[in-house]
Amino acid sequence: MCGITGICNYKYPEYIAQQSLKQMTDALHHRGPDERGIYIDNWVGLGHARLSIIDLTSGTQPIHNEDKTKWLVYNGEIYNYPELRSELRKLGHQFYTDSDSEVILHLYEEYGHNCLDRLNGQFAFAIWDNKKKELFLARDRVGIRPLYYTIKKDCLFFASEIKALFINNEIDKEIDPITLDQIFTFWAPLPGRTPFKNIHELPPAHFLKISNGRISLKKYWDLPFKTEDAFTIRSFQDTVDELRSLLHDAVKIRLRADVEVGTYLSGGLDSSGVSAIVAKDFNREVNTFGIRFAENEFDEGTFQKEVVHYLKSNHHEIKASNENIGKFFPEVIKHCEKPILRSAPVPLFLLSKYVREKQLKVVLTGEGADEVFGGYNIFREAKIRQFWAKQPSSKKRANLIGKLYPYIFSNPRQKTMLQSFFSRGLDAVNNPLFSHLIRWNNTAKIKTFFSDAVKSAIGSYDGYEELRQNLPVGFDNWNGLSKAQYLETSIFMSNYLLSSQGDRVAMAHSVEIRLPFLDPRLMEFMGRVPPAWKIRGLNEKFILKKCLADRLPDKIINRPKHPYRAPIIQSLLNQQAGEYTKEMLSDNSLKLTGLFNRDKVPMLLNKLKKTAQPSEVDSMALVGILSSQIMYHQFIMQPPDNQKNLSKEWFIVDRRSKTTVKTNEEILN
Repeated sequence: MCGITGICNYKYPEYIAQQSLKQMTDALHHRGPDERGIYIDNWVGLGHARLSIIDLTSGTQPIHNEDKTKWLVYNGEIYNYPELRSELRKLGHQFYTDSDSEVILHLYEEYGHNCLDRLNGQFAFAIWDNKKKELFLARDRVGIRPLYYTIKKDCLFFASEIKALFINNEIDKEIDPITLDQIFTFWAPLPGRTPFKNIHELPPAHFLKISNGRISLKKYWDLPFKTEDAFTIRSFQDTVDELRSLLHDAVKIRLRADVEVGTYLSGGLDSSGVSAIVAKDFNREVNTFGIRFAENEFDEGTFQKEVVHYLKSNHHEIKASNENIGKFFPEVIKHCEKPILRSAPVPLFLLSKYVREKQLKVVLTGEGADEVFGGYNIFREAKIRQFWAKQPSSKKRANLIGKLYPYIFSNPRQKTMLQSFFSRGLDAVNNPLFSHLIRWNNTAKIKTFFSDAVKSAIGSYDGYEELRQNLPVGFDNWNGLSKAQYLETSIFMSNYLLSSQGDRVAMAHSVEIRLPFLDPRLMEFMGRVPPAWKIRGLNEKFILKKCLADRLPDKIINRPKHPYRAPIIQSLLNQQAGEYTKEMLSDNSLKLTGLFNRDKVPMLLNKLKKTAQPSEVDSMALVGILSSQIMYHQFIMQPPDNQKNLSKEWFIVDRRSKTTVKTNEEILN
């Protein structure tokens, strides 16, 4: 995995400084510590920081085509590249490397933007066509790999992370209140938004093209949910068999690498299933990695041990102590580049650090299975509430919520509160956002902590309305589960799970995650599977459990769903984190940023210090406010982290001087 950067003068040619491009690229040194490369002329500059995984010796970027009229920088992996290479060779294309990178470039030569339909992988890349003076940027279907851009004075800047854009002093740094409103409602920005004004994220499944001085943005794929008439007509067992074959191949091709590949193992169905396929079919000595916690409510160690004993894998575990979660929280925010409402990314940051210390660069993970197969409680809640809404006064139907939360229903007072919470909005079944509204409305309570200035800047903006306006054609005709899956996948998964809990905390330590459950073939296959085969009654991921039944112990197949979480209050208000929390939430700091109410935040802190079991909203408020304050200090107040002399060797193609050189020069002051 890698980091890419670029500067493009899209109206007319103008001098681009090597130093600027080098500094942008070096800001991504954590994404690619192995090599650095640059292509530059007066129209465009492309930068690349490489993490070598495939073709370790000849895959140096930027990559060019046969006549050196097209150049590519690329972050990602294309898992079907051997098959594509064979096809392209038959069409007359010649290759000078064994990398997957070069395959993309020739595929683009052959098919233009339609090449994206043929790529099975996770990617963000840029292609410069020197003949046509065209720049082409593209991002994978679900946004596993990041890509940001901004426009300033007829110049487009792009990079894998925002911090590389901010290296350029001419790019303004200002918080966007509308994006804050979105994060404090949906947990993540809506597609294309970032916390900073005029800094855009290329949305998943989109490409951006610059041609003839014009910029165009287009979507090339969408999540493959179907109406009932398009569901599979195969038998359930035939469907299970095909799913098993697809998942097996999705794992197989994600093991393609010239370095060792490990797996994450939480003890849940998803990561255990991936680890089992690897261990039983490909590598009996696979290295697996898991997280442990001090508190029983967060720890899944018992289940990890069950799977490790069954698979006999080489297991490694770290204990994410409350002290370390607090200690590394600010560093995680620096990598996430956005406010977060949970502390959960921090243990994954610590895990990737441990993986790298064990000399691994690549791990397979189970992310995406809950979204694809219907694993989250929010899907089952919506199903119950739709059923309940037909007889809203029914106590029997109300009691079904207890099937999801039996540990809460044992307390009569909490049972009443939970039923009251989920009874809200039962008259809004026809609202396209029905499945998520009560959760989002609950999260949105945190916005009461916004300052008057932020509230004024947000004004009458309605995030729900923006979301409704951008739902796909035919959405109203989908079944309830498909609607809920779409919302969860396009917002939470793409913009939080794969970002703050995925790419950003893994690549902080130069570790690449690969996600078999998000293979596009598998996703499109599951889009045609009837909802009753995903959630049978209230049995979540029913078809996946059948698919993995012969791979894992019954204890793992049938264990209750255990959401991945991490301690919040214990981590952010302990002695280790207490000082910076106190500083970031002090009156002076709140006044400086102007984001939050200076009277309400101290009241929240006092309440949390005195409450043994804080509410969900109060806990999220602490994380959201603290992470926003830290982000402001790191990105708005502090000067850019201008890395110097990190890379003394560069592969440079400078078309202005018609040279290709490998240098040991240092970045000038």
